[in-house]
Amino acid sequence: MTSEKDSLRVEMKVMRDELAARDPDAGETLADKFPLKLLERYGPTVAVYLPIGSEIDPRPLMGKLIAAGAELALPCVQGDGSMVYRAYTRGDMLEKRPFGLLEPNQEVPMVNPTLVLTPLLAFDRSGNRLGYGKGHYDRALTRLREQGRVFVCGLAFFGQEVEAVPAEAHDVPLDWVMTERGSIPLFMMRAMSDSPPDSVA
Repeated sequence: MTSEKDSLRVEMKVMRDELAARDPDAGETLADKFPLKLLERYGPTVAVYLPIGSEIDPRPLMGKLIAAGAELALPCVQGDGSMVYRAYTRGDMLEKRPFGLLEPNQEVPMVNPTLVLTPLLAFDRSGNRLGYGKGHYDRALTRLREQGRVFVCGLAFFGQEVEAVPAEAHDVPLDWVMTERGSIPLFMMRAMSDSPPDSVA
């Protein structure tokens, strides 16, 4: 399973680089199409991310969410390898961490987001997400779901969809995917008592 994932990571990193080069405005297009009903239903605390490399840029969407009343949070990797979320306001001073990550400092309060926007390398229509292999998001999402409701939305280029992402028991599936072409229906969405209404799409 690990070798399958590693091979797919190499392939999809090249693919994502190409997609980002072809459409540098994809983040703005995605923001225009993002359904604010997700924020209304699963907000107000939204975990976002600052893009690294060719990740689709969520910053235009962050502006839209702030204008709609969202309270933002950024992921922070702790010394023990766990990942938490800390409150974030645009313009806050951030610390440069390994791998080029920018994070709030340790004095910023931790929060538990109820809507998590996550980057990825690949996804499939069963909701499986291919990340970078460190497991930070899976562990953080598992912890959040143990504490209460959380809705996970992947942000990606449309071309990052694959037929099947190899999945393991510890992998936390996506509830929704948003691309520059709009929402992607996930055929095997997690059984949730408050799954998103058809009108969100």
